[in-house]
Amino acid sequence: MGVTERQRHYLDAMGIPVWISRDAAVPEAAVDDAVAFDVAAEWRALEAQVAACTRCELHKTRTQTVFGVGSHEARLLIIGEAPGADEDRQGEPFVGRAGKLLNEMLRAIGLQRETVYIANILKCRPPNNRDPRPEEVVSCEPWLKRQIELLRPQVILAVGRIAAQNLLKREERIGAMRGQRYHYGDGEIPVVVTYHPAYLLRSPKEKRKAWEDLKRVRRLLSE
Repeated sequence: MGVTERQRHYLDAMGIPVWISRDAAVPEAAVDDAVAFDVAAEWRALEAQVAACTRCELHKTRTQTVFGVGSHEARLLIIGEAPGADEDRQGEPFVGRAGKLLNEMLRAIGLQRETVYIANILKCRPPNNRDPRPEEVVSCEPWLKRQIELLRPQVILAVGRIAAQNLLKREERIGAMRGQRYHYGDGEIPVVVTYHPAYLLRSPKEKRKAWEDLKRVRRLLSE
């Protein structure tokens, strides 16, 4: 059997030519195993690079980097702003009360935290949880881009103003961005913009609007 389009994408990205003899074709299961191993190695290498990153001044004040968490087979990628104090201590995005609410939001559309992938615009916590500076976003952007390339999600959910503005390179307020059609990258990945769980904890009346955004995510995943 031949190499699938998804397998060929990964092999091409790693610079591995695909030559299959007509007389001794490689079993597709063997190619699957090789691709899975190489992709897992790519993830590990990327995480190690992020952990050692000193591209901006935030490396001087972080406890640790917050790379991302979840399934490497995820169809949904959730992108937030930056690590907070709890995330900086634990090395995982969206923990604490906001993380619990995010988990509830996912369950509302039939998903578990373990089946999606969660990352941030920044991999290091800004001091005192201040907004990311433009130069910090630029320094960190290649890491997120590579995560998206490896994951190739079906849908991206941008939570919060800063995540949405930086991911989509726009300046509108989040209220104006909600409900609009956006796409990311050459692959035209649909992007849904919604409120950050921390904001919803402070403004519970906005949860109804967030629910509309989540239903849109569910529809896109079902297509």
